[in-house]
Amino acid sequence: MKVMVAVKRVVDYNVKVRVKADQSDVDIGNVKMSMNPFDEIAVEEAVRLKEAGKASEVIVVSLGVKQCEETLRTALAMGADRAIHVETNEQLQPLAVAKLLKAIAKQEQPQLFLLGKQAIDDDANQTAQMLAALLSAPQGTCVSKVNLSADEVIVTREIDGGQEQLGLKLPAVISVDLRLNEPRYIKLPNIMQAKKKPLEKKTVAELGVDICSHLIQIRVTEPKARAAGIKVADVAELVARLKTEAKVI
Repeated sequence: MKVMVAVKRVVDYNVKVRVKADQSDVDIGNVKMSMNPFDEIAVEEAVRLKEAGKASEVIVVSLGVKQCEETLRTALAMGADRAIHVETNEQLQPLAVAKLLKAIAKQEQPQLFLLGKQAIDDDANQTAQMLAALLSAPQGTCVSKVNLSADEVIVTREIDGGQEQLGLKLPAVISVDLRLNEPRYIKLPNIMQAKKKPLEKKTVAELGVDICSHLIQIRVTEPKARAAGIKVADVAELVARLKTEAKVI
């Protein structure tokens, strides 16, 4: 059984991001980049499925600039078998990403597709859903537990009221949540071994996918500074301020 995992190169979650002076985008110059944390959890789950004998091969895919190779090598060091890099300098929107992943899925025919539920740079939370729609495959989103069998995967997903359990026929698309697992620490020997694992290069033209964006990013701004709180003398004053100042009641 093949498991395919999509990984994205993003600004490291420990970095305080800054907006460019012209407000065109986030400034990533000389900033530490790393694998999207949700995608790291997806890779860890795929590797665990292989270690449990439920998956035969783990393939990782990344779309973007040449430096995405570093992200793929990290996934290979975690235990993935091989990697595919679709190199492009274009800024990819979720729909373009889903189309490219669909094209790769048609070539590789994975039985299970794992993605992070969202990327911490754009927080779109759309790619997995779009990919499932394009593949006409069942989907499970915000998944915190995976139980894989020969022709079905049982997932537990986070919902507003608690948890929901779904049975998905394979092939299926799953987006994972933070509570699914804790990614392993990568040891030096595994990093060295990852350099020898196959990393295949593909182009957008080769896959025959239109990645033209239908969205226009007008401006990027930092959120306004949070105003300082105030203390009130009693409940009556609190209610009065909520009515007259906050106007929420």
